[in-house]
Amino acid sequence: MERLLDIKNLNVDFALRDKTLRAVRDVSLTLERGERLGIVGESGAGKSVLGFSIINLISKPGKISGGEILFDGKDISKYSYDEMRKIRGNHISMIFQDPMMTLNPVLTIGTQMKETILAHMDVSDKEAEEICLDKLKKVYIPSPEKRLKQYPHEFSGGMRQRIVIAISLLTNPQLIIADEPTTALDVTIQAEIMDLLLELCETENMGLILITHDLAVVSEVTQRIAVLYAGRVVEIGPTQQIIENPQHPYTQGLLQALPQMMTGDATRLNQIPGMMPSLFDMPPGCSFEPRCLEQLERCKHEIPTLRELESGTSVACFEREGGK
Repeated sequence: MERLLDIKNLNVDFALRDKTLRAVRDVSLTLERGERLGIVGESGAGKSVLGFSIINLISKPGKISGGEILFDGKDISKYSYDEMRKIRGNHISMIFQDPMMTLNPVLTIGTQMKETILAHMDVSDKEAEEICLDKLKKVYIPSPEKRLKQYPHEFSGGMRQRIVIAISLLTNPQLIIADEPTTALDVTIQAEIMDLLLELCETENMGLILITHDLAVVSEVTQRIAVLYAGRVVEIGPTQQIIENPQHPYTQGLLQALPQMMTGDATRLNQIPGMMPSLFDMPPGCSFEPRCLEQLERCKHEIPTLRELESGTSVACFEREGGK
């Protein structure tokens, strides 16, 4: 497979009056063309900041302070605003958590879709409408001709998210970043949206970065998982390998906290003790050490780096240093 995205030692900082906070810490990730990668972690882990940094949408006082983001071999982290406008929505699209924050409530769906097309493509109004209809059909919107004339409030939550996905497909992007795309939806609609994303990735050969806190969702959709904790990747590898044999204590805790089908005596859900550290007060060593049940003395003072294990996963944990 051909490499589409290569993130190398990425740092994202937020400059405050008296100090600088680092939200993404030395993150390195790769994505092949057509590959599906899950970014998993609790709220505050830095997942969304990582997603926004890929398309350089970090708001001030935040900024990319180090590292590279190579897209198609070019470091887009150094691109100007005008250069990034040609990448965003054209080659890389993003799907956000709440479709009502994405869609303009006073414009029809057709107007919003055409605006996107005409901003990136040199086509006539009629050709733009044909593209809109084609993409609505791809996401299984019934009566697309009628729907183009309707406003966002006339759609259900699931239908609005389908329209957002259709908008993200308008320019045939090579990569879609989906940031918690099913959070605001009920469980049955969540499954439909994830099935739709999976189908589109396979038929359109698009890369997908799925940002979520839900390991159950990524286990169904992605091929690889990167587990983020306090801005760092603590484990990364093939999805099935991580789900069946997690190596980092944090990944193990996330999986053990998933609700399971009760067969017999009901048991309490496992809970990771403590809370994720604040960016204002990060531990000097391993950021997970205060919550870890397997910590060593060196965990208090040293920061573990990713090490590849024989299983094919890479893990940042001193307890797992028996790997190669």
